[in-house]
Amino acid sequence: MSQDQWSAVDRYITDLLVPQDEALKAALASSAAAGLPAINVAPNQGKLLHLLAQTAGARRILEIGTLGGYSTIWLARALPPDGRLISLEADPKHAEVARGNIAAAGLSGVVDIRLGKALESLARIEAEKLPPFDFIFIDADKAGLPDYFAFALKLARQGTLIIADNVVREGGVIDSNNADPNIKGVRRMNELIAAEPRVSATAVQTVGVKGYDGFALIRVIA
Repeated sequence: MSQDQWSAVDRYITDLLVPQDEALKAALASSAAAGLPAINVAPNQGKLLHLLAQTAGARRILEIGTLGGYSTIWLARALPPDGRLISLEADPKHAEVARGNIAAAGLSGVVDIRLGKALESLARIEAEKLPPFDFIFIDADKAGLPDYFAFALKLARQGTLIIADNVVREGGVIDSNNADPNIKGVRRMNELIAAEPRVSATAVQTVGVKGYDGFALIRVIA
């Protein structure tokens, strides 16, 4: 198996099951034109997030890490008419591009993009005493995963589904001696999840146009 074959299979799946509309295409194009890194989820992964949020019956979604708003659009479209999505972004340029993409997709009335460091934004959300979120997608810096997971638990309810992206790191996650802060962050989050009786979780390896990685699925059960 090779990267070429993984990518070809992803294209086959996307062409058949994930038709891209103009808003999603435009979001990717404007992000690329602005020089944003091409680290957004793949189209079939965006559709997976969309289906998971719908299956969870999500009315309130929290996204940690906006980038250009590609995954934000997928998630926002899973909400009912009265649903809301808050997305956190630390980079002003990324937030500006994302707001434009969200507006072009007709979702400005649904999505609230908050600029600032994620931990500071999460603390403000906690202080606002908002209703708990039904679905939380964590796709920010991996060194911060332990803290993001801890906050996600505070902002969740029984039944909330938490998804953390990029948790396999091309297999690097199994190397306990790896000094990469991203890998250390993933491993520490996994340890916290394993020791947390309030959640039930697993992780899945993935291959495709984004290479070899994976995501964690965490359901709050108590």
